[in-house]
Amino acid sequence: MRKPALELAELVRTEQLTPTELTETCLREIDRLEPQINAFTYVAHEEALAQAAAVTPGPERPFAGVPIAIKDNRAVAGMPITMGSDAWGDYRPDYDAHVVRRLRNAGFVIVGKTALPENGILPTCESRRNGPTANPWDPTRTPGGSSGGSGAAVAAGMVPVAHGNDGGGSTRIPAACCGLVGLKTQRNRVSSGPDSGQSYLTVDGVLTRTVADTAAITEIIAGYEPGDANWPPPPPVPYTEAVGQQPNALKIGLTLTPALASAELDPECARAVHEAARLLEQLGHSVEPLETTPWGDKDLLPDFTKAFGPATAMASIAAARLHGREEPRQDELEPLTWGMYERARNLNAIDQLTAQSRLERVAREIVTALMPYDVVLTPALAQRPLPTGAVHGRGPDPFGNYRRSGAFTPYTAIVNVTGLPAIALPLFHGDDGLPTAVQLIGRPAREDVLISLAAQLEAALPWAARRPPKT
Repeated sequence: MRKPALELAELVRTEQLTPTELTETCLREIDRLEPQINAFTYVAHEEALAQAAAVTPGPERPFAGVPIAIKDNRAVAGMPITMGSDAWGDYRPDYDAHVVRRLRNAGFVIVGKTALPENGILPTCESRRNGPTANPWDPTRTPGGSSGGSGAAVAAGMVPVAHGNDGGGSTRIPAACCGLVGLKTQRNRVSSGPDSGQSYLTVDGVLTRTVADTAAITEIIAGYEPGDANWPPPPPVPYTEAVGQQPNALKIGLTLTPALASAELDPECARAVHEAARLLEQLGHSVEPLETTPWGDKDLLPDFTKAFGPATAMASIAAARLHGREEPRQDELEPLTWGMYERARNLNAIDQLTAQSRLERVAREIVTALMPYDVVLTPALAQRPLPTGAVHGRGPDPFGNYRRSGAFTPYTAIVNVTGLPAIALPLFHGDDGLPTAVQLIGRPAREDVLISLAAQLEAALPWAARRPPKT
């Protein structure tokens, strides 16, 4: 399962492999590695083999027979959805989320659901319900989160690609921790239906080994769905075409300033940005430090929590209603999740709307300030992947964990606030053997420029063949 999804699809299309053979191989790898990685909350052996037997290649199914895993916060018909929480029990929806339907229609075979922290709150992956997921590069460390199970599954070679979503970095963070490509598209690029309307912060995506896979799959899942309240304009260039286009000489801004004053930048993470800047200049782009970083003097964490917290509380309320109750029980939720729920319940509507309004005002300031640049280069993370147990949202000080998680990932959530597209790329490896990623932030709705530039960097410094030890 270490070949890119596009290569596997070609093997099926040319009849060198059948969808069933490919799915059986994938399930064997999951069974072999799952005891040490713990990436899955559910493995769909029978369902996946039945789907593989029924799928046939064709122009409308470009990924026929290719296995994929779905993060356990999106509905897959007949499979459990738990949000990493005991509150959901064994609920199995009878429908697919829109993003899942699009993946299924493209021919992907869904082999299971992947782990996340409870309600996707933290950038680690060790819920009370499922236990910690291991980073394949170092099993004592986190694979990141909240799409941590997906990142670990792809990095370990359990699946060639996996679904994720990103409300504060939750696709880019596991990509950075696990040595993968993680694209956060422009706000509302991918529909969040049918369960919810537009999301101010979160957008679905995928974790892959290559930029080409990311481009092709994003092209499939992006676009309007009936009833969507907002959606961005289509890209000027299809993503799959952007992969093969050399970008024009770009003006790239560089900043190491985190969007959280208390965050300290690890020298390894800073070194990666400077080395990436040198590589970009060798490729013909101009790189210059931002004179001032528009988020450098702002503490957005309180307002971000007020905007983000109610969404996590709604997940707990939805779970309670499955069991005929209006509110969740404290014993069903981890301490941080319960604390988020209580804060959201006690937050009046005016305070919440005021917080979001302030974030939107700041977002306008940031986007305006960055417009002179085609792309902005930052660290993907401020620290190396955290040791397992460092941040889990339980214990006597769950909100202390929450604040520490912000110091780990102070470059990602600000992009969700702005709505801009951004991509994490695993350009380097540190002396500790762990991947070291950088983040590229694009102009509004210009994922095509990010994809073109990312493909150019990938060609100059390939990473897809790197393999974690002991997998």
